[in-house]
Amino acid sequence: MGRVIVIANQKGGVGKTTTAINLAASIAVMERRVLIIDTDPQSNASSGVGIDVGNLKNTIYEVLINNQPLEDIIQKSLLPYLFIAPAHPRLVGAEIEMVNMLAREHKLRQALEPILDDYDYIFIDCPPSLNMLTVNSFTAADSVLIPIQCEYFALEGLTQLLNTIHLVQKSLNRKLDIEGVLLTMYDGRLNLSRMVMEEVKQYFGEKVYKTVINRNVRLGEAPSYGQPVLTFDINSMGAKNYLQLAEEFLKNDA
Repeated sequence: MGRVIVIANQKGGVGKTTTAINLAASIAVMERRVLIIDTDPQSNASSGVGIDVGNLKNTIYEVLINNQPLEDIIQKSLLPYLFIAPAHPRLVGAEIEMVNMLAREHKLRQALEPILDDYDYIFIDCPPSLNMLTVNSFTAADSVLIPIQCEYFALEGLTQLLNTIHLVQKSLNRKLDIEGVLLTMYDGRLNLSRMVMEEVKQYFGEKVYKTVINRNVRLGEAPSYGQPVLTFDINSMGAKNYLQLAEEFLKNDA
């Protein structure tokens, strides 16, 4: 049965979608079957693996609102072992439409159940906010991976995120755990990056990945070409970082 990992941080610009795309792609090239579920109305994880979001009729919106089977919307990516359940900007209205639904927090988990055996890992890319889509993702997941950028106010808002995780654990999903904490946008030349690293390690301890994601121009360029950085520039620092993270992730899961 596939493990479900949600990648979440309500702060924007921390490398959440970049991590969803590139960690999933890096595990896929190691010949594990991987599915990305995009629950962000911005649909960046979908376009970042080459999906033309504008022409999609069936997306995660139809799954959550119209009970369409999840397997019907899944699409192939450029990589043989990587698949995507895409989002669409119309997802922005889903939270209002879900208000009067029974068991609305469990919609995504119910949709996932029939396909869990089809994948080794399922990564959910969340919106950069703590809304009903995020709660659905937490309720469906086994664990949460938290990207934190090595910049000022790196830990700002994390208390709210952790409180949300604890509330979900208490009332909706007791098995939910913190998968790991990933430092992104790291620059070893800057005292600030090293200071943030120490602060995050003091806060999260052994949950912090040894691998860090360095600042890398190619990581920022790859999504505009609809590719993970692995296929865009395999020799870039970003590609090497995410391959290393994938190895650490799989080792921890062994």
